[in-house]
Amino acid sequence: MTKIVPEDKARQGHWGWHALRILIAGLLLAFIAWGAVEIYGELIKSPTSGEQHIPRPSGTEQGTAPGQSTAKP
Repeated sequence: MTKIVPEDKARQGHWGWHALRILIAGLLLAFIAWGAVEIYGELIKSPTSGEQHIPRPSGTEQGTAPGQSTAKP
């Protein structure tokens, strides 16, 4: 024999404060992880030393523009 259950008693459950707290905690953890990855990405992108290497075109001397000669007339 089947048991008849009223509609208000047959529900699985309701969304309450416990579920809301879990969702907010998950969102905060996702933001923390995102921030950590952003910071780590900036750290590995920047050079490790204070000097930056700027390559110069070969064949030019310091202080002259490309195409100018250093010979004096």
